Amino acid sequence: MSRVTSHLKDFLASGWPAVLATACGATLLGGFLVETAGGPPSLAISLYATSYLTGGYATLDPLWRNLRRGRFSIDLLMIGAAIGAAAIGYWEEGAVLLFLFSLSGALEGFALDKTSHAIDRLLDLRPATAQRLDAAGAERRVAIEELAVGDLVRVRAGERFAADGRVVVGDASVDQAAVTGESMPVHKRPGSDVFSATIVVDGALDVELTGVGEDTTLARIVALVREAQQQKAHTQRVLDRFEPWYVAGVVVATAAAYGVARAVGLGPADAVYRAMMLLVAASPCALVISTPASILSAIARGATAGILFKGGVHLETLGRVRAMAFDKTGTLTTARPEVQRVIAVDGGTPAELLARAAAVERFSEHHLARVIESAADGAALAEATGFHAHRGMGVQARVAEQVVRVGSERFLREAGLEWPPEAEAAIASCHADGMTVVAVGRRRVEGIIAVADTVRPEAAATIATLRAMGIERVVMLTGDSPAVARALARRLGLDEARADLTPEEKVHALAEIARDYGDVAMVGDGINDAPALAAARVGIAMGVAGTDVALEAADVVLMGDRLERLPSALRLARHALAVVRQNLAFATAVIVVLVTSVLAGWITLPVAVVGHEGSTLLVVLNGLRLLKAEI
Repeated sequence: MSRVTSHLKDFLASGWPAVLATACGATLLGGFLVETAGGPPSLAISLYATSYLTGGYATLDPLWRNLRRGRFSIDLLMIGAAIGAAAIGYWEEGAVLLFLFSLSGALEGFALDKTSHAIDRLLDLRPATAQRLDAAGAERRVAIEELAVGDLVRVRAGERFAADGRVVVGDASVDQAAVTGESMPVHKRPGSDVFSATIVVDGALDVELTGVGEDTTLARIVALVREAQQQKAHTQRVLDRFEPWYVAGVVVATAAAYGVARAVGLGPADAVYRAMMLLVAASPCALVISTPASILSAIARGATAGILFKGGVHLETLGRVRAMAFDKTGTLTTARPEVQRVIAVDGGTPAELLARAAAVERFSEHHLARVIESAADGAALAEATGFHAHRGMGVQARVAEQVVRVGSERFLREAGLEWPPEAEAAIASCHADGMTVVAVGRRRVEGIIAVADTVRPEAAATIATLRAMGIERVVMLTGDSPAVARALARRLGLDEARADLTPEEKVHALAEIARDYGDVAMVGDGINDAPALAAARVGIAMGVAGTDVALEAADVVLMGDRLERLPSALRLARHALAVVRQNLAFATAVIVVLVTSVLAGWITLPVAVVGHEGSTLLVVLNGLRLLKAEI
């Protein structure tokens, strides 16, 4: 009971539409009681007239604006039906119509506001104050409005970040669910980015602010979702174009119904009554509201899970895709190369080979040098002297009075080193698996170190899930070598891998796939895939919390760096499409049943009103179920 009372209070506090609908109902009830008790007819009519004014007031302004533009709207049908009922003495039926119409409108607005509040509540997660550090390291609590980029703030366990920043000092776990939707805390250390409204679970962090106020990731998310909810889905745009023509048709049909009723001998009052019933029964309120109720709820549900749809049209399109294309680096892989294999072929151990290579590579600026150094972390490295780099080939230095060369096959061959057959076989095996090979040797090749970008642990399972959900074609588009692309495609079970592609060639590849499969989604990291993301029917950027490029280029943004959230986005889009279809089918069926019943003379005006407004509320409630959808 307390929940019902709470909802009623919230409804009455939601604005003038709710207050006017309540006043309309109260004066309707008053007129009915006076009439039933045999009171003065003038008093009953006065109360009904007041009910008319309060019930119809909210529709007068949009009705007038539409008529000035020469556009017919549903409001015209409702006001016309109520006036027609009053003209023939059916004040009570007209008041019931306006009460249910105004109540339905107020409840729709109240219900759809919940989708907006679901997003606005994210901003409420920001703390009102923050602990700012001065130049001497002393703490001072200030309002978040006083914070500026470059300020240093301290956030302890249980506290929320007031703005975006980068960790300067500290080591802690942070709950980022409010921004990225991740269920598990993320470890943060110096250099890590943190986001407004996220929570320090344990430890404490000193953070240099990089974004404050409306320039935080959270604020951009909220702005993005608000903008998306204002963009109409394709189905909704079609219905909006259809509405004025449909309303005009209903007006003509109503006039024809009056003429037919008079022609078959009905009196003027009965003919108007029949015409008014048809006017109400054929009104497409439920049909028009069915799509936005569902799409707005789905957009809000996605945002709370770290999935941002930049418009209803993108939600609809994703629900229809049959093929998906993926970038490789940073999408199917982590974009963090690691040593995958160390193979010694000349009597030494893999650990000795790795330590010898690292002793030379620590002087190199090449990115693979850092990978080899990291893999040898903890090993005692010998001193290397006489370091020399051969650009694009490799490096060499003297270790224990012997020259050690580390680099490409060509580099070691041109240096005249001997090549054992075992080294040839190891290199061929690593190349077949798509790895980059670094050879190590002194007078002869002593072994190889194979380096490769790390495949995301969840990549194979995500691809399998997409296939199980009915995605017919899964393609990888990459600028990497064919050998690397083929190896990864085999490992993940992709249908096709297209390699050595420039950004422009990726766009052409998407067009080719679309010719066979229709709508195609492109999944990338949102930074170097902007052309392909923009060209795809649905561009999906992942793992890019705080990245402006992704928010601009993509149609859908997965805020967390987790590929497995992609099936959730697809599942939500398909669920939303299913609910839209349910609503459209139900709303159409109700109109058909009501119109048939009116023409057959089976129902009265109050029954037609209840059927019309009841169906409108039902499609709204059905759409709101998406706010709690399991994805």
